[in-house]
Amino acid sequence: MVIAVIGGSACSREEGEMAEAVGREIARRDAVLICGGLTGVMEAACRGARAEGGLTIGILPGADGREANPYVDIPVVSGVGYARNLAVVKSARAVIAVGGSYGTLSEIAYALADGIPVIGINTWSLRRDGKEVNEIIQADSAEDAVGKAISLKRR
Repeated sequence: MVIAVIGGSACSREEGEMAEAVGREIARRDAVLICGGLTGVMEAACRGARAEGGLTIGILPGADGREANPYVDIPVVSGVGYARNLAVVKSARAVIAVGGSYGTLSEIAYALADGIPVIGINTWSLRRDGKEVNEIIQADSAEDAVGKAISLKRR
């Protein structure tokens, strides 16, 4: 199973620690981690997965595989900039968002539009017509997030 981890290329220490724990848990459950391959949440998640012997894939925005963080096993160069966000989430059966900025929000939207479950840890919340929309499933730990991702995965 492939699980995407999304979040900002710059993150707080707490977000980095959570992303690393998510990466570790993904590897412990024999899933593959896919992300945008750069810094911040992406690097922390890959570091965690690699520490547990997991496989990591980074879909890079540029055309140079050397821009990948050092914990990416399989760098995929796209040359399409932020449009690579679509490839990250569409390649996954579930998405875990840790923190994040507007790029993360775009990935959340792409996933939800295609019926891919999104689990969030301290990330965006959604409102429609002034009312909270609960399409982002909240989690409070790495174990909780990965467990929900596996149980709710798109078939």
